[in-house]
Amino acid sequence: MTLSFARLGFNLPIVLVSVSLRSSLLRALYSHFVATPSHQCSRRALSITANTPNDLFNYTSGRWIVNDTLRLAERRRVFNVEGLRKLAAESVNRSPNDIERLEKLAEGGFNRIFLITMRDGFRMVARIPYPHTTPTYLAVASEVATLVYLRSAGLPTPEVYGYSPSPNNAAETEYIFMEFIEGTNLGDIWSDLGEEEIIPIVHQIVDIDSKMMRRSFPAGGSLYFTEDLAKATATSVAPARPGVVLKDERFSVGPETSLTLWYGRRSRLDVNRGPYSNAEAALTAGAEKEQAYLRRFGRPLLPFQRERRDAYGYQEQQPSDHIQNLDRYLRIVSMLIPKRSAFDYFCIRHPDLQPGNVIVSRSPDSNSYIVVGLIDWQHSSILPLSLHAGIPRQLQNYGDSAWSLMTEPSLPEKFDNLDDSQRQRELELYRRRLVHYHYIKYTEEDNILHYAFLMDHISMLRRRLFNLARAPWEGETHALKVALMEATKNWESVAGEGPPCPIVFDNHDVRKTMELDVKLREMDECLEEFRSAIGVGPEDWVPVEHYEEALSRSEHIKVHGLAEIEDEQDRAMVAAHWAFDDMDEEPYM
Repeated sequence: MTLSFARLGFNLPIVLVSVSLRSSLLRALYSHFVATPSHQCSRRALSITANTPNDLFNYTSGRWIVNDTLRLAERRRVFNVEGLRKLAAESVNRSPNDIERLEKLAEGGFNRIFLITMRDGFRMVARIPYPHTTPTYLAVASEVATLVYLRSAGLPTPEVYGYSPSPNNAAETEYIFMEFIEGTNLGDIWSDLGEEEIIPIVHQIVDIDSKMMRRSFPAGGSLYFTEDLAKATATSVAPARPGVVLKDERFSVGPETSLTLWYGRRSRLDVNRGPYSNAEAALTAGAEKEQAYLRRFGRPLLPFQRERRDAYGYQEQQPSDHIQNLDRYLRIVSMLIPKRSAFDYFCIRHPDLQPGNVIVSRSPDSNSYIVVGLIDWQHSSILPLSLHAGIPRQLQNYGDSAWSLMTEPSLPEKFDNLDDSQRQRELELYRRRLVHYHYIKYTEEDNILHYAFLMDHISMLRRRLFNLARAPWEGETHALKVALMEATKNWESVAGEGPPCPIVFDNHDVRKTMELDVKLREMDECLEEFRSAIGVGPEDWVPVEHYEEALSRSEHIKVHGLAEIEDEQDRAMVAAHWAFDDMDEEPYM
């Protein structure tokens, strides 16, 4: 079973065509194809009613224009339908005969969601992980404990009725049965909301975010029921490292379930994944895991992102280069810990706080939206506050140099004089700025410690280094190297009055690295426009109804693009490494 980490959206941006197609050609092709608007689509699944067992077992929400057969196979999950119905009914003290319908509700990146409706109208949710979801036992057990713990603290998580982190049950699959939260998925209406509706919702999200982040833990990792963690250790599902028991002894902190630590063959490694006793252990574990993986499984690879291979001269990259940069990171890691470490306590945060994971409902009094639920807590981590800090990805507007982050946004003075397309662009830009601004504003009011880490440039660099050092290597070490160079350049701000920086890059290396960085950034920006023109979402995903159209558009670009390359050898290389052709992902596991 293969599954590329980049296919899960952790290696962004993923672009469409080879760097060999120069910017002028790319823009010309873009002008040609954007004339016919495509269907730019969100990856979030739609509600689906299943009529046959295969509908229940198979992924039917979309297709992938790269490695579609593989992606569908990864998401096919056969289970005992009657067994699941029986267990679901028992979890709420009902009989299987009370179930009127079991239907597919949604399909995400790691799980399939079913809606179970009883004859009296009661509804509940059953969630089943795909075969490729990892680490399966720990991910299910940890999510359940996280939901129960946060709900007991007053946070709006769904009630858990029953669960099994093991497939050894009547349903023959792992599962979670939980409350169906009545309301509207914020992701479905987010783009249609007005300013007077968006701002109160952002305030509520920040308030919930702050409440969970203010709860401290005695160690880092992920949260479990103490009983489940003991079973995992006894059956060798988890390493034989003792968990850290909370004051409420039902719960313990155990191994971190973050996918970066378990991806592919990394799950075979006996390395430290927690619990972490201090910030340095948390900062160190991911990099040491990746070094262990590279020393055992590493081999020369072309960059997984095929559109970038031309920038590397189509040469395989050496795992030893990434090992060297990980070693550089580990040499400075002790100096990345914030000086006022007492404020950098271990806390938990939603792993993907974005509109698609927020449920809202209309208030009967004011008719405004109220946040009534946060869903999808799989792979939640307990980490130092400084590493959790930040604006959720879909709520941020970094990189907007024309606007000060701390200035309340406004529309242009001559907005009414703009044409329709210009007004639409300005409204979208204003909206992004508005959400970003109010997230920061309310964070300053509700959680001053989070705000301090959020606004500190060095804290942002620390988080970048941390995330890049623990990310799976896919044939490039460039991003980590650039971040390390930034750390050496700003060493006094990073380390204060401590010792001199223990790592050094020579001027020639810095110059070459920055030249490569500029080239990659330019091509990423230009090529991302093609993704929009073709209409593919993250991970090359597209709804079923637009699959054939997206394939046709991408093939059209390939044919016209190759025709524009005069040099036969260049044309052959671009064709051989075309980003939208199927590929073998196994070496990158």
